Parts: sequence; C-alpha cells; structure tokens
Amino acid sequence: MAVLALLWGSGFLWIKLALNGGLAPLHITVVRCALGSAALLALARSAGQRLPRDRGTWGRLVLAALLCNALPFFLFAVGEQTVDSGVAGVLNATTPLWSLALGIGLGTDRGAHPLRLVGLVLGFAGTLVIFAPWQGGGPGGWGALALLGAAVSYAVAFAYMARRLIGRGAEPLALSAAQLLCATGLTALALPAGPTNPGGPTPTAVLAVIVLGIFGTGVTFHLNSRLIADEGPTAAATVGYLLPVVSVTAGAIVLDEPLTLRVIAGMVVVLVGVGLTRTRTRPTVVAPDSRAPAAAAAEKKEVG
Repeated sequence: MAVLALLWGSGFLWIKLALNGGLAPLHITVVRCALGSAALLALARSAGQRLPRDRGTWGRLVLAALLCNALPFFLFAVGEQTVDSGVAGVLNATTPLWSLALGIGLGTDRGAHPLRLVGLVLGFAGTLVIFAPWQGGGPGGWGALALLGAAVSYAVAFAYMARRLIGRGAEPLALSAAQLLCATGLTALALPAGPTNPGGPTPTAVLAVIVLGIFGTGVTFHLNSRLIADEGPTAAATVGYLLPVVSVTAGAIVLDEPLTLRVIAGMVVVLVGVGLTRTRTRPTVVAPDSRAPAAAAAEKKEVG
C-alpha cells in the first residue's frame, strides 16, 4: 500500500510537468494509457500470462477501463490545468469517502458504524475547507470539480471491479494489461477532436509522461488490482489516505507550490475523516460457557 501511494501520489507531479511542457490533457491521457498497457503486457508475457479470450470479460473490461482509467486520467489532467498538483492529490483522497457513500446508497454498507458516518461528514467538510467557497481565492472552479469527478469515478470503478472482474479466475497481470488496452482504445478515439501544439512538447514533458505511463500507471495499476483482490475495494480506495502527503510534498519541493494554511487544514480534516471511515464494528463474541448446555448442544447438532 505504501509503494502504491508513493507511485500514485507522485503521478500528480508528472501530470503537472507534462502540462507545463506543452502536452494537452487528452494527449497525456492517451500516452499514459498506451505506455501503461505496454508495461503490463511485457510483465504478463514474462510471467507466461495470456490476455482474456471470452467476450464477456472484454465487455466488462471496457466499462472498467472507462471508469478506472480513461475518464479519471483525463479529468485529472483537466483539473491540474488550474489546480496545483498537491491540491489535486488531496482532492483525490476523497475516493474512500465516495466509496462509503456509494456503499450506503446502494445498501452494501448497511448498519455502518456511527464513526464511519462521522468520518464521511468530516471528510467532505475538509473538502469544503479546501474549496473555500466563501472566498474568491480558493482552488475552486471547474478544475477542482473535475478532480472530484475523477475521485468519484475511481470509487465506482473499485466497486465494479471487485464485483465483476477480480477473483473470476483471470490472471491478474493479463487482466490489468487488457484493461489498459481498452482504455488506450477509448481515449485514442477522441484524438481527432484533440488540440494541436505546433511547437511540440518539451523534453521535460516527454520524460514526465513516460514516467507517468510506465511507473505511475502500468506498475501502479497492477498493484492496485492486486490490492483490490487481497483487501477489497474500500482498502484499495484507502491508498488515498497516504497519497496527499506524497503529492503535497512533491509539489512543494519540485514545483515550489505554496502550502497555504487552508489547504493543509483541509488535508488534515480529510485524512482524519478517511481514517474514521475505516472503523469496523467488532463482532459480538459469546463465551462458550455463557450459554446453557442444551442450547449449545442444539446449535452444535444443527450445524452438524
């Protein structure tokens, strides 16, 4: 989880560097998906894994690619045109909050612990602190909304992948590679409508998008899929708990982004809220000798 947070958190820095170097959001998204899929295909081949062959799996992969790759990747790049990379990482940390809200709305998180609900409200309150709608200088506007939309898309994707893709016998590396292949195809379809840059990208932008694609997407996406398989969608979304620290630190050191008191306070509130959403209700344990022998015997017979 820590390695995933480090690679994922630094991704916001690479996006900002690519944007500053002349690459458009759509171009960053396409190259990111293409390089990520190439990295995963190489890993899958070295592991002797083959791409899925049934149509049903590919159909589900298309939707997963849209929700977990094409849409959020594009929204992140759009958002960072007007929002600092550190703030982008903080807003992405709301993913676990959206995961819990989605679970409550769909009924999959019924009877949630009261502290989880408090964390949900607290986390969204921290987001409002970052937005600062009562001030004109906050990181609001369409950029911030695009970043929140990406977080929502991740939450929906995690839940969908856990239900429809992960744990169905498909080999993980090949499945991840296939999903990014679908994302590459989806984003490439939009290239004719994309902007043109006569001057071309700078060497820094090219290097940034290469690192973003191979490490920040290929390797990261595989680790994320494995985390969903091992721990479930909420645990995977909780990577966002560590991600803001990486993004804010990288933005401040490399890009000299300002660390305002409002953003820091909002980040702390969001992370506390995310931590509370991880609260689990402990099951009631009944001591073996606390029941009547007849009741215990009857239960044992029923189970047998």
